[in-house]
Amino acid sequence: MMKVGYQGNHGTFSEIAALQYFKGKEIEQIGYRNFKEIMCDVENKTLDYAVLPVENTTTGIIARSYDLFKDYEVHAIGEINIPIKQDLIGLKGASIDDIKKVYSHPEALSQCSEFFDAHPDLKAIPYQDTAKSVEMVKEENDLTKAAIGSWRASEYYDLEILEKEIQDSKTNMTRFLVITNKDEYDKEANKISMMLVLKHRPGALYNLLGILSKSGINILKLESRPIPEKIFEYMFYIDFEGNVNDREMKEVLKELELHCLEAKLLGNYKAYEG
Repeated sequence: MMKVGYQGNHGTFSEIAALQYFKGKEIEQIGYRNFKEIMCDVENKTLDYAVLPVENTTTGIIARSYDLFKDYEVHAIGEINIPIKQDLIGLKGASIDDIKKVYSHPEALSQCSEFFDAHPDLKAIPYQDTAKSVEMVKEENDLTKAAIGSWRASEYYDLEILEKEIQDSKTNMTRFLVITNKDEYDKEANKISMMLVLKHRPGALYNLLGILSKSGINILKLESRPIPEKIFEYMFYIDFEGNVNDREMKEVLKELELHCLEAKLLGNYKAYEG
């Protein structure tokens, strides 16, 4: 049976992503406290696969997971987009008028800022993750406490949805990457993710993008991130269309490497089609 890891426990959106991606396959689900532990266990092959959130349509890149790719020998072999519908969850019999404190993961709280603006008496309190917040509300058995989480968490812990879909954006969605340390690639892969550190020269980024442009390659995403150990120096995450096994793409990748101090392939996989 395949072992699949994700952050959190029953009821997180990461669990929903894992179950949907591996739908129809027999898997052993393993929840983790943090992304580093997941990366370690994928690298040492304790896990066959893991599902990591990397980007949200409301809050942007999820740097806490993305930045770990450069430190571990893992690669992405798939992606899936999950609609994020944040519900206000409380004890059965409670109403929104009873609630004084709302717990959830900081990411989830930030995705519901308009809800808190409309309810200034509610105190938003960061907690481990969405599912743990729901579990805590169940254990505390306090009508004044609620959590923000998924419908799955409310069902699992047998609590009540006090208000549905309180997130700011009704099109809120999180992109997850499926990672492994196996020598595995999808023959139909059409999306490449890389981490690049450019040489410190004028026009370095312009020239690098020109390599892709002249080859007719469509760039899907470009994101800069600070390099922690280097003051005001940056690396780039880039997604573009292609398959690393194509002869033309192999030449492009070689040319990209010549223009970089560091170039790491984070994954080549089939773009999610919904």
